[in-house]
Amino acid sequence: MALGAGGARGLAHIHALRAFEDLGIKPKMIAGTSIGFVIGCAACAGMSSEAIKDHIFSKISNRLNLMSDIFKVRASSWESFLKDGGFRLGELNLERIFGAFLPTEILISFRDLSIPLRVAATDFYAANTTVFDDGPLRPALAASSAIPGIFLPVELNDRYFIDGSATNPCPLELLHGQADHIIAIDVSGGPDRRKRGRPSKIDAIYSSNQMMQMSITSRLAVSHPNAIVFQPPLDGIRSLDFLKANEVLAETEGFTNEVKRAIERLASS
Repeated sequence: MALGAGGARGLAHIHALRAFEDLGIKPKMIAGTSIGFVIGCAACAGMSSEAIKDHIFSKISNRLNLMSDIFKVRASSWESFLKDGGFRLGELNLERIFGAFLPTEILISFRDLSIPLRVAATDFYAANTTVFDDGPLRPALAASSAIPGIFLPVELNDRYFIDGSATNPCPLELLHGQADHIIAIDVSGGPDRRKRGRPSKIDAIYSSNQMMQMSITSRLAVSHPNAIVFQPPLDGIRSLDFLKANEVLAETEGFTNEVKRAIERLASS
C-alpha cells in the first residue's frame, strides 16, 4: 500500500486499511508520506483500523482534553524555546506534538513493526526525497509531516526536512519491485468544485499546491502500471481540518468496498 499526504483528508486511509482486514489479508509492505506515514505506521505496529479511529476521536472529541494535550507541547525550558526559534508566528515543534498525540504503539522503531514500512520526507536543501526505513520512528514521522509555515523543519543528521508531499505526495516508487500489485491512496485535494466565482487568495494558494501534488502522483502512476490509484472525493476538506474527522469518514464510507473490490479483482487475476 502507498498512503499519500493530505492532512485530515488522510483519515480516509482508515477505510482502505479496513478493506484489507475484512478480506483477512495484510499488505506485504506499506509506504507513506506525512499523514499516510502516520496512519500506515499505526497499522504496521499492529493497530486495527477501528483502534486507529478510536484513538483519533479520543484526542479530538473532548475540547478540554484537547487543550490539555496542546498545553503539553510547549517548550519545556527557555533553552528549548530558543532552540525552536524563539518568538515566532506558527512553526510548531512537530516531534513534541507527536509525543503528546500519537498512540504509544507507534513511538518505537522501524525494526519493531510487524509490517515493513518506508517513509518519504523532503530534504530541503537537497530538494529531493529522502527515504527512511530504519531507526526511531518519531523523528522520521516528524520529518515526513512538517508542513512548511505550520511546523518547524526537522533536523536529522545535520539535514533539514519538510513535509514529504513537496516531492513525493503518494510514494508509489518506494514499493517498486516489492510486490506484484500496489494499492495507492492519493488524498491530495484540489479546489472545492461545489464553489463558484473568483477564488479567494487563500483558496488559490492552497488549491494550487494540492493540484501540484495530484500532478506528481499522476505522473508516478504512469510509471507503475501495477498500481491502482484511488482518489477519495475530499476536495472540501483542508489539511488541518481534523475536527471534521466525522465528516471525512462519513463522506468516504463507501471507499472500503471500492478497495475490497479492487483487491478481489487482483487476487482473481
